[in-house]
Amino acid sequence: MSDRSGIFEGTDPFEIARQWLTEADASEINDPNAIALSTVDGDGLPNVRMVLLKEIEADAFVFYTNYQSTKGQELDQSGKAAFVMHWKSLRRQIRVRGLITREEGSQADDYYRSRSLKSRLGAWASRQSQPLSSRGALMAEVAKVTAQKGTSPERPEFWGGYRISPLEIEFWADGSFRLHDRFVWKRENLGLEWEIQRLSP
Repeated sequence: MSDRSGIFEGTDPFEIARQWLTEADASEINDPNAIALSTVDGDGLPNVRMVLLKEIEADAFVFYTNYQSTKGQELDQSGKAAFVMHWKSLRRQIRVRGLITREEGSQADDYYRSRSLKSRLGAWASRQSQPLSSRGALMAEVAKVTAQKGTSPERPEFWGGYRISPLEIEFWADGSFRLHDRFVWKRENLGLEWEIQRLSP
């Protein structure tokens, strides 16, 4: 694309995404790696929630959660997801749509060990998305897990990563008079070459 220059330049969309996230690290006050993750239930009704993106790999985006949560069940059922990252400070966003696989090996173990002890114990204690009688009941479960697991809890089998391998990535930047710049990268299947198009704002 002859007019795809400046912040949109490059032959690797994952590298562009990394560059934008690096810039956001310096300008966003809180959680520059926050994404609004969208899934659908068995009836096709959408769900969306904020999660933290933890890695941009060579060909995928990775985040972590409880596999038994609503999001985990919907991800496993459909095998598909979408997300948007929006940075108000940069007036930019990235939209991604793609296919889901689990990350439940050594990479998930390493990330789990990198978390604070309280976060690791919290992963054990929380039955994410399930009804909870009170905050006191949750804190009692945390105390129980702390007594059982000690200071070096292993990663729960029900907690780990998800990898989104995109079929579509859109880069958006705010423009004057709402004439925004939008470029979408698409591929029919994973491993195929990307096709890049400018979209109308």
